[in-house]
Amino acid sequence: MLSLSADNIQLNQYAKNKREAIHLIAHRLVQYGNVESGYESGMVDRESQISTFLGNGIAIPHGTLDTRDLVKKTGVQIIQFPQGVEWGEGNIAYIVIGIAAKSDEHLSILRQLTSILNDEGITQRLAKINDINEFIALFNGSKVLPIIDTDLITFNKNTTSLITLSALNAGKLEEKGYVNTKFIQSVIATQPLKIADNLFVIDSEDGNQANGIAVIRDKENKILITFSHTDQDLESQWKKLLDKEIRKQLFTFEKKSQFVEFFTEKDTSQAVSSKDKIANSHSLEKTCTIHNQHGLHIRNGAILVNLIKAYNVKVKAQNIDTESPFVNAESLMNILSLGVQKGQHLRFVATGKEAQVVLDEIGKAIENGLGEE
Repeated sequence: MLSLSADNIQLNQYAKNKREAIHLIAHRLVQYGNVESGYESGMVDRESQISTFLGNGIAIPHGTLDTRDLVKKTGVQIIQFPQGVEWGEGNIAYIVIGIAAKSDEHLSILRQLTSILNDEGITQRLAKINDINEFIALFNGSKVLPIIDTDLITFNKNTTSLITLSALNAGKLEEKGYVNTKFIQSVIATQPLKIADNLFVIDSEDGNQANGIAVIRDKENKILITFSHTDQDLESQWKKLLDKEIRKQLFTFEKKSQFVEFFTEKDTSQAVSSKDKIANSHSLEKTCTIHNQHGLHIRNGAILVNLIKAYNVKVKAQNIDTESPFVNAESLMNILSLGVQKGQHLRFVATGKEAQVVLDEIGKAIENGLGEE
């Protein structure tokens, strides 16, 4: 995970326009040995090709392929502009993150950054913080952990003991930094709550360090869900489990990504499996292979997002190879968070009267390289 220090950050700065902000960020990349001086021109060229504004007050200027040989070492520099910088099309950037990366290392950086900055509440706080240690703590802190991912899900465990299942879930949460040993000791000593046939939940008042959910399913299709919570943000996930019709979906899931989507989808009416989505009226699916040498990044990702926005259709996308949850494909930040590399497969689900049209256009655009040769 990308980790920051005081050398990566400059707070309370002012720039009269985007060009000046890029100059300031490029100067810091040179100053800290990430790039050679000519890299700034590549950042300006990139910006003229396509805006690097991600959303949520964040811009991530970076160089072009032609200036990649000027990168000395991979890294980032971050400047906070509390008054904001106009970044084109009415967008205001408060946090500007300059990226220098060799080869495809930028994909990993983009994926890490978008997973952090996709939380609007975090980005709003980052824009106002005036203490560098608080900035680093928030950026690097436990709250940037996703509430669930495929690493927190276990299938077909060869045991039927609830105590064992509970210990395994708690162990995974501890390994990822969601809880400490007090949490493990507490849940092992506590009987899980049965909320339906073969469905159990457990949590603890002790040892919680971040909001998180671990799921384990045994060979008899018994499911135990373990919650770690530091606030009330997981209330909607609890409510899903209390809804008899919604929770039935859990027993139909065949992939870990379906559990991730279930718990991360804000609209419970949309928290359904891929097969259910396709069966809905005017919902269609298409899978595309990304052939771009450097995967999906700002420029070609923006082309894809802008194409989708041109239609009155809801489109979600999933990285099949990583079993990611579905994300809103009309958001550049969401698309980048998928971390799509060359040869990986994107699944699109479109809902609306023009679903087939937009899927056909997506397929053509991807096959033609999304503006790249």
